[in-house]
Amino acid sequence: MCGVCGCGESKIVEAMDDRAPHEREHRHHHHGEMIEGRGGLAGAHAPGLDQERIVRIERDILSKNDAFARDNRRAFAAKGLFALNLVSSPGSGKTSLLVRVINALKGRMPVAVIEGDQQTSNDAERIRATGAPAIQINTGKGCHLDAHTVGHAAETLAPQEGSALFIENVGNLVCPAAFDLGEAHKVVVLSVTEGEDKPLKYPDMFAAADLLLLNKADLLPHLDFDVSACLANALRVNPRLQTLVVSAKTGEGVSAFVAWIEATAASRARDMTKA
Repeated sequence: MCGVCGCGESKIVEAMDDRAPHEREHRHHHHGEMIEGRGGLAGAHAPGLDQERIVRIERDILSKNDAFARDNRRAFAAKGLFALNLVSSPGSGKTSLLVRVINALKGRMPVAVIEGDQQTSNDAERIRATGAPAIQINTGKGCHLDAHTVGHAAETLAPQEGSALFIENVGNLVCPAAFDLGEAHKVVVLSVTEGEDKPLKYPDMFAAADLLLLNKADLLPHLDFDVSACLANALRVNPRLQTLVVSAKTGEGVSAFVAWIEATAASRARDMTKA
């Protein structure tokens, strides 16, 4: 939780073309207690804070975030955006997989991307190289994206109506699980190099997700990794979790993920029309 992890401020890197990026400082407005000189929220090691007070701060943070998430969800619905929150540990291959998916969706569905990292615009530049509009959020010490920052980024990005809006979260299997960004679904990416027990070690993330992409399948011949055991662990945590085995390198499973995106977006659009 941000009440104990020391999250700081974020910057939205606004350049979405070949011009030099302009960084605009954006405060998270977590509404928790700030420790002067630390740049983050009061934490478990902050003097004078007992566990009960930390819990109150965390609840306040999440309630404020949920309000911004509801605003985002309404704004996304008004433009017919299908927002997916991509979450994983660092190095799972989210960006490489996203590049594959964007290329596969060309001519089928417009795409826009919000990139979240602590530093650099490397991932946003990789996304823009596909021709898709992308905006970078640098979180500094922050370990996740929050709904308020994502809402401002989406306003700046101004996706085309009916787009798939991919929100690539900061690499972290803990805090992003608790923060609703207004997305339609969380998609957790797990690579086969991480071990079959990750769903059991980080259950909140897998419980919050609707789809698991088991990435780097091309490496399976070289690893002692039990796919069936990994998926069983994930389903033990979340029996409703859908799963796909994919490879960003070879493209294995990407067509199935694209089909899932199109079918789920269409179903969501129909449901919203009926509502």
